[in-house]
Amino acid sequence: MKMISKISKIVLALTLVGSSVFAQSIADAKKAIDAEQFQKAKSMLKNLTVTQATKDENFFYLGWVYILQEYPDSAKTIFQKGIAVNPKSALNYAGLGAAAFLDKDRNTATTNFNQAVALAGKDSKPYLYVGRAYLLNDVDGKVPAADANAAIAVLTKGKTVNPKDAEILVALGDALRTQSKNTEALSNYQAALDLDPKLAHAKVATGVIWKYANNFESSETEFKAALAIDPNYGPAYREWAETDVRWAFSDPKMASAKIKEATEQYKKYLSLTDLSIESRLRYADFLLLSGDFKTLQTEAQSLSGAANSNLKVYRYLGYAGYENKDYPAGLAAINTWITKADPKRIIPRDYVYLGRLQIASKQDSLGIASLRKAIAIDTTQVDVYPEIAKSLYGQKKYLEAAEAYNVFTKKGRGVKLLDHFYEGISYYFAYDDKKPGADSIIAKADSAFSYVNQKSPTTADAYLYRARVNELKDKDRNNIVGYAKPFYEKYIEVTNAKGGTPTDKVKKELAEAYVYLATYAEFKEKDMAKATENYNKAKENDPANKQVIAFFARKGGTAKGK
Repeated sequence: MKMISKISKIVLALTLVGSSVFAQSIADAKKAIDAEQFQKAKSMLKNLTVTQATKDENFFYLGWVYILQEYPDSAKTIFQKGIAVNPKSALNYAGLGAAAFLDKDRNTATTNFNQAVALAGKDSKPYLYVGRAYLLNDVDGKVPAADANAAIAVLTKGKTVNPKDAEILVALGDALRTQSKNTEALSNYQAALDLDPKLAHAKVATGVIWKYANNFESSETEFKAALAIDPNYGPAYREWAETDVRWAFSDPKMASAKIKEATEQYKKYLSLTDLSIESRLRYADFLLLSGDFKTLQTEAQSLSGAANSNLKVYRYLGYAGYENKDYPAGLAAINTWITKADPKRIIPRDYVYLGRLQIASKQDSLGIASLRKAIAIDTTQVDVYPEIAKSLYGQKKYLEAAEAYNVFTKKGRGVKLLDHFYEGISYYFAYDDKKPGADSIIAKADSAFSYVNQKSPTTADAYLYRARVNELKDKDRNNIVGYAKPFYEKYIEVTNAKGGTPTDKVKKELAEAYVYLATYAEFKEKDMAKATENYNKAKENDPANKQVIAFFARKGGTAKGK
């Protein structure tokens, strides 16, 4: 992580690239966009909208840069200027649809997409950008199926309009890739390269497929091939860096080397971009991805003080504040983000971190509400249920805690045996024989501990708590059935098998188990010798046990034979 930290110093030391003398052509502007040199592209396109003010495509590509930078309002203004220049500008209607799509206004987006296609005629580019717009909600390589299918449908039509549009083929491959249709995606990427062997984008896209398949060596081969085509193609270095981070998390033995390599690749990416606020925000995304929250906090603090700062830096400050245990700063930042940002830009994870920060700040009720809000927005956030449960358990709201654990153990990812164990404990403490549903709670607790026993037969505590739960079933103390007996016996067996000197806590628990067996022998089996034997074992572990003291007082002695 030290290497990552060095980038921050490099970034801060460099000044933003100002306007220079750039080649003033759409082709060069598009090349800059593809290379993620957004400031350079904007400078060229702003100039073109003045020097070639009657060309609607100049306005479209300028607006598209704003789309890629997630400024839909600015983009919309530019697209409307393009339509003012040419009321039949299919590209600018595609742009308006994209802006509405980012704003989550699906009806307006669809209306404008349809208008773009209706005006497209034999031009495949409007189809291309409608398709790309549907893919804007990419999260870790995935897009909602409905959006991806809409993209595939419109891009397929664009391919029919112009089968030799290599950009259409790459975009179609991207859409297919988001749905794990990798064979079809690769076919389209290769078709694009057949049309244009110098299309570095297609090579990078192929490498991304291998990244998500965890075939990291093949990914590297494709990124190197893209850089052989264009050594200054920044996105290849960015994807390579992100692939190295994924590799590091997938293979702990490679983690150190791959994080270092990722840092070097990202340094190269930054050197090839214009180091705009947006480029530095991408760097912040990389730091978030790689888990370097200390550097993320430093970089976000720097960004928050920069001119024309993006509110998004407060999201990073919130996340980093939590991970770095700087809870007051994190809570203030995430509240700033959630209250001041456009509500359409708030994502479920923002509420997850808000909830975590609130709980860490002893605002448990607010925190639980925030975590539940994240789940309500996105049901895939089910993995925050253990955090909800832990907070509720700490407040002694045992039944609510148990129910939260129960949802997680049924629907969560990465469920551990400990989650089942705490589900059982929560139900156990929630038991109240005076309330309706008490028997159901016993059954749920028993089921949770049973699962732990099945998966880990040497986990002694699960037998102990299962015994305690089953002891609750014996409601008639004068005529016990002995539901708990086999579980106390198993607890003793597993604990003694571990050898060594037990802790004071374990000794007390062993005494509890022996006392139960002694009581069962005395009152159920009428076997006083067996009862005495078990009471003696209980006494060896915990002489201060009240039932042990009572037994020997009742029997008038303390000798082992009595």
